[in-house]
Amino acid sequence: MEHTVPTMPATRQPGCPFDPPKELLQAREHGPISRYPFPDGHQGWLITGYDLVRSVLADSRFSSRKELMRHHPTIDFGDIEIPPAPPGEFLLMDDPEHSRYRKPLVGKFTVRRMRLLTERVEQVTAEHLDAMEQAGPPADLVTAFARPIPSVIICELLGVPYEDRGSFQEHIDMFLGGEAGDEELIAAYTATQAYLAELVAAKRAEPTDDVLSDLLDSDLTDEELRGMALILLSAGFDTTANMLALGAFALLRNPAQLAALRTEPALVDGAVEELLRYLSVVKTSMRTTLEDVELGGRTIEAGTTVILSYNTANRDPERFPDPHVLDLRRQGGGHLAFGHGIHQCLGQQLARVEMRVAFPALLNRFPTLRLAVPAEQVALRPETADVYGVKSLPVTWDV
Repeated sequence: MEHTVPTMPATRQPGCPFDPPKELLQAREHGPISRYPFPDGHQGWLITGYDLVRSVLADSRFSSRKELMRHHPTIDFGDIEIPPAPPGEFLLMDDPEHSRYRKPLVGKFTVRRMRLLTERVEQVTAEHLDAMEQAGPPADLVTAFARPIPSVIICELLGVPYEDRGSFQEHIDMFLGGEAGDEELIAAYTATQAYLAELVAAKRAEPTDDVLSDLLDSDLTDEELRGMALILLSAGFDTTANMLALGAFALLRNPAQLAALRTEPALVDGAVEELLRYLSVVKTSMRTTLEDVELGGRTIEAGTTVILSYNTANRDPERFPDPHVLDLRRQGGGHLAFGHGIHQCLGQQLARVEMRVAFPALLNRFPTLRLAVPAEQVALRPETADVYGVKSLPVTWDV
C-alpha cells in the first residue's frame, strides 16, 4: 500500500534536537518513497531513502530550475508563476547555464587551495577563542565561535571588507533562519543586492586579491557576479556556522565521543564526516521531473515535484548501521550532507577545513567546556529554516 505523508512536520521530538522529525523517520520505515500532497494540491513525492535520493541528485531528468518549483512543501502560493532564478544564482539552474557559472569557481575551491587556507583558519579560530577566554564564562558559542569563524574566512575569500560583516550576517540570517516575515525577507534581499552591486563596482574600479576580483576577467556581467556572490556568501557562511554550533552541541551531549575527539587527534577527519552525516543541517531540496521517470517502483510523471530528505537519507539503516548513533569512528563515509551530482556543494572542502580546525581547537582550549543551561532550553532554529541549527548555545567552563 502506498504511504502518504500528509504534511511536512514543523518540529522535532522533544529531547531529540539532532534527529529528523519522527514523521519523516516513520515514512522511511514504510519505504524510501512516499506520496506528498503539496498545499496547493499538487501530488508530489517525498524521497527518504539514501539510494533513491542519491540517484535523483545524479539524474538530469530531475531539474533544479527555480521556475519549475511552483510548489512549496508548506505554503500554498496559489496561481503565482515562479520566475527563473536571477542571473548568477546557479543553484537553481540546470546545465548548461549552471556549469557556465560554476566552472569559473571550481578552481577556486579545490582541496589543495582550501588546505592552503588551513593556517589562516587556525589563526582566525585562535583569535576568537582568545577573545572568548578573555571575556570569561559563560559565553554564547554561536556568537563567540560558530558564526564569526566562517564569516571572516568567506568574506576574505570574496573580498568583503571586514567592517561590513555584521550587516551581511544579519541579512543572511533573515534569508535562512525560517522566522522572518515576507516584508523582512524582501528588505533583507533588497539591501543585500544593493550592497553586492556596490561591492562589484568597487572591485571593477580597484580589484584586490580575492575570488570576486578574479572573476572580473570573465564574460560575466555585474548582475551575474552579484548573483554568484550571494550564493557563495550565504552558503559559505550559514551552513558551516550551523554545523559548528550544532556539532558542538551534539558533542557536548555525547561526552564519550567528545572525549575521544579531544584525546585522539587522528579522529578528526572521520569525526567531521560523521557529524555532517548525523546532523545534516541542510535538510531537504527539491527537484521537478522533465519527463516520466521510473523511481523506486513508481512512475514519477513529467512535471512532478519531489522533495529529497537528506536527513533521513543520512539516517538510512540500509546504508548506515545504527544510523541514529553518533559514532566518530564510523567507517565508510558516503553521506549526502553536501548533496551529490552536478550541484554538490562547491565549498565543501572549505567547510571541512574549518570544522577540522575549529572543533579540536575549541575542545583543547576549554577542557571543562559544558552547557550552561539544560539541553532542552537550547534555542533551536525551526524546521521551516532552510538550514537547521541552534540560535544560541550558552556554555561555561572552569576558570
